[in-house]
Amino acid sequence: MARLTRHYAHWPPGVPHTLEAPECNLFDFLAASAARCPEKTAIDYYGAQMSYRTLLDAVLKLAGYMQQRLSVRRGERVVLLMQNCPQFAIAYYAVLRCGAVVVPANPMCTPAEVAYYVADSGARVAVTTQDMLPRLTPLLDNGALAGCLVGACSEFAGQPRDVPFMEIPAFVREPRQRFTHPGVHEFAGALAAGIAPTPLVDTAGLAVIGYTSGTTGEPKGAMLSHRAFSYVVSQRVLWFSDNPDSSDLITLPVNHVAGMCALNQALVQARTMVMLARWDAAAVPRLIEHHRIGCWAAVTPMLVELLGRPELAQHDVSSLRRLYGGATAMPEAVARQVEQRLGVPYIECYGMTETCGSTHMNPPQAPRLQCAGIPQVNVDARVIDPDSGVELGVDQPGELVMHCPTQFDGYWGRPEASAGAFIEIEGKRFVRSGDIGHYDEDGYFYITDRLKRMINASGLKVWPAEIESRLHGHPAVQEACVIAAHDARRGETVKALVVLREDARGTLTPDALIEWARGCMAAYKVPREIEFVQSLPRSAAGKLLWRMVQDQQNQIDSKTNQVAQTEDR
Repeated sequence: MARLTRHYAHWPPGVPHTLEAPECNLFDFLAASAARCPEKTAIDYYGAQMSYRTLLDAVLKLAGYMQQRLSVRRGERVVLLMQNCPQFAIAYYAVLRCGAVVVPANPMCTPAEVAYYVADSGARVAVTTQDMLPRLTPLLDNGALAGCLVGACSEFAGQPRDVPFMEIPAFVREPRQRFTHPGVHEFAGALAAGIAPTPLVDTAGLAVIGYTSGTTGEPKGAMLSHRAFSYVVSQRVLWFSDNPDSSDLITLPVNHVAGMCALNQALVQARTMVMLARWDAAAVPRLIEHHRIGCWAAVTPMLVELLGRPELAQHDVSSLRRLYGGATAMPEAVARQVEQRLGVPYIECYGMTETCGSTHMNPPQAPRLQCAGIPQVNVDARVIDPDSGVELGVDQPGELVMHCPTQFDGYWGRPEASAGAFIEIEGKRFVRSGDIGHYDEDGYFYITDRLKRMINASGLKVWPAEIESRLHGHPAVQEACVIAAHDARRGETVKALVVLREDARGTLTPDALIEWARGCMAAYKVPREIEFVQSLPRSAAGKLLWRMVQDQQNQIDSKTNQVAQTEDR
């Protein structure tokens, strides 16, 4: 089949259908913004402001220190282990200014997981904050790391008096500690050394190794280039056409590709970034009002929690002009509440680490609910039969594959896994998403579920995401996770773990919710079992960790089966 173009009828006005990616280092965007708006606030962190001039100066000094004192050279990998903080932004662009490669580690990682990232990437140096240092100390002791730059979040944070309307996390307020370990270098000391970096020779190449969640085996490092990130930023600026004078609220974790793209997008337009170290739903309405926030990238769980906060009705959030995100499905009922109460539609997008962020996004002037959107600039998206590779047509569900300028260069050190991540169509390499979806007559794409998440109930295919979305339509339901449970007759059956809204707890029974479900979905899709829980596990990026929930259920089913077999004997 030919490349899909029917979505051009719904294309954002003024946005070209093709775009040349700038061949530059991401650091160049910071240098340009600092030259254009040196005194403008780049980062507001709990009331403390850092200008673009100050940010650039810190980046150059840290880059010089890493080159001269830690021998960081072009192509070397440097691990960043931090919550959202100005130090992450400084270290991120400093590593890139060195011509080195950022290896972001999730702050939720265990010491063993951090050790895996260090060993797999071959990193010698890490940058962290003092609350995270204990996870890296064993690697300094055993020589896996040659050095570690350590900062204190409080060095760039405001005081409680600066933000009386919100609580500053304890680790952000913690005064700077002194360390005697020979491998530890103080972040503040590195800046105070005032060492200038050597000239930047190579402006292209590898920028980030973003580790995937490791759905099969160990996590794999997706190699993402400067060109890919530059392309993401360039097309989003055109796609949204947002006011460069507005402020951005940064609540997504910047150690994740989605958060990095939000960071880069604000920086390229020299906008002010209001950064939260951790998600704080109670503070968000006040921050939007106080800073006149215009753009916010958020995921569904954040918005679900925000809608339940009384603070939302107490503050003026009318400055918000752009609200967008992806990672997890946005139920239609929640999307309608968001638009009604925040005054703007939620612009859903779709992408993955391997495509350096979004490949699909709803056009701002014509968004659709529960929809991944349309392929973005220069994205060739198809739907194929996951087994045969045969291309499918309108409304035919299959695996979504994409060929785009932002696709990754393969997995670090894993040629076999890299080969399996692509499929060749008409001489082009397409990234296999592992997601099941379809497109409609207008070229809008819809994601049904993960390829391997399907529940087989008596031979009938059940997609959990569809049922989760339906359950969100009940006024008492805050969140839901649908998994497969063993059934002696059906093989597998549908089970739902449900988090009720706080004001609805104790007013609804599982049986009543099951009965309600019978009225809005086919009988074979209705959960046979519903369990009310206090919370559901999610990743730092907001993705529902359904595999964790499914694994727990599998263990329960296995024990139950063993007991049954013993009794039969």
